[in-house]
Amino acid sequence: MEKLVVYNTMSRKKEVFEPLHPGFVGIYVCGPTVYGHAHLGHAKSYISFDVIIRYLRYIGYKVRYVQNITDVGHLVSDADEGEDKIARQARIEQLEPMEIAEHYTRSYFEDMDALNVLRPDISPRASCHIPEQIELAQRLLEKGYAYEVNGTIYFDVTKFKDYGKLSGRKLEELMEAVRIQQNPEKKHPADFAVWKRAEPGHIMQWNSPWGKGYPGWHAECSVMSTKYLGQPFDIHGGGLENVFPHHECEIAQSEAAYDKPFVRYWLHNNMVTVNGQKMGKSLGNFITIKEALKKYSALAIRYFVLSSHYRSPLDFSDQALDAAEKGVARFHQTFVRLLKTKAGKVGKDAAFEKEIETYLRRFKDEMNDDFNTPKALATLFEFLKAVNSWLDKGETVTEETLQNVIKALEETAGTVLGLLPKDYAELLGSAQGDLDGIMQILIDVRAALRKEKNFNLADEIRNRLSALNIELKDTPQGTVWEMKKG
Repeated sequence: MEKLVVYNTMSRKKEVFEPLHPGFVGIYVCGPTVYGHAHLGHAKSYISFDVIIRYLRYIGYKVRYVQNITDVGHLVSDADEGEDKIARQARIEQLEPMEIAEHYTRSYFEDMDALNVLRPDISPRASCHIPEQIELAQRLLEKGYAYEVNGTIYFDVTKFKDYGKLSGRKLEELMEAVRIQQNPEKKHPADFAVWKRAEPGHIMQWNSPWGKGYPGWHAECSVMSTKYLGQPFDIHGGGLENVFPHHECEIAQSEAAYDKPFVRYWLHNNMVTVNGQKMGKSLGNFITIKEALKKYSALAIRYFVLSSHYRSPLDFSDQALDAAEKGVARFHQTFVRLLKTKAGKVGKDAAFEKEIETYLRRFKDEMNDDFNTPKALATLFEFLKAVNSWLDKGETVTEETLQNVIKALEETAGTVLGLLPKDYAELLGSAQGDLDGIMQILIDVRAALRKEKNFNLADEIRNRLSALNIELKDTPQGTVWEMKKG
């Protein structure tokens, strides 16, 4: 296997990745709470982890990817107080909570499919794992890590000496760090609910040894991750905002319950911002994926996300998406040119085969450095420049090397980065064909003007196309065009 280095939030440093079982990677990523349409902040998270999954498989690992659907228990405070987010949305839309969960789960997967995000191997729902969550609460009570008050089971953070090890927060500082008012039922304000009693009128509830109730948000992920991946498992991913309290609480209850480590590597993606402020539903500054797809291509949105490192913030702007659209177009233009090229002779081009080898090595080097997609993209575009120069040679292009170039781009930009459509007909279809046809008309007119020595008008065509970021290149085999970087 490749020597892959990842940044582990737990150790706060980069570490060589070594899975628990050679050749196999188990990864769990916190999925959406399905009470609204997914927005670009979600796209940042799930595209980032999609590329991580794709790359792990590309370098030879068998991967089991588990990503949950939270359809109960996530309260509006992200803690232990307030209304369930799905129940609240059900009240607003005058629907059953499970109607809300079903509707927005379907919407989520529609968006992910559109963005070329691979489906998880397992998509467990919190509401389908109630017995396991009750069992976790019982185990914590039996071991003295939890206590019951009026039908709610709280985890006692003072009993778990390592509480705070992921976030770096010290227990004595959490009196101010918790995001809720003092709850008189709790022994410590940072104690969290593993199981919540259902208040009168709460629709989503189940029978338990402590009366009617529902699971705590943190318990859901502990149960679903270990059910399908075991404990410990290799990678737990999610948004940076989930480090505390969500992931901190997962660690505490899982390790307390089973006396062994929970997760080996913690990977966290940063957020999408709007004018420097986090994009989110609670702030009302979000752009849904569906809205974005009306204005930008799905692959441009992927490119936009991958142009920043997964651990770096990504600021949304129309200018940034416009630049991503142009970047994808430039890549696709070269790829279409490759598909349409007819080799001048059989065999290999030894010199350009070395270019391919260098590109593949550099691409892997960047991805092996904590999945550095911005640098991988930069390497891709350097290679595309070399490819275009090679294609300009015309008749000297060899068949076997041409196919090797296509394969290299399919593996890296396609299989790993997901920047190629599933059907190349989309690239070779009518829109691209129309553009190719229009450009050929302009090239032919310019050639005729030059033949008539009307150089001023010929230069005018070139200059006006240049202003539109379209460059005409005169080669020994004729004039070709390409989108300029911009």
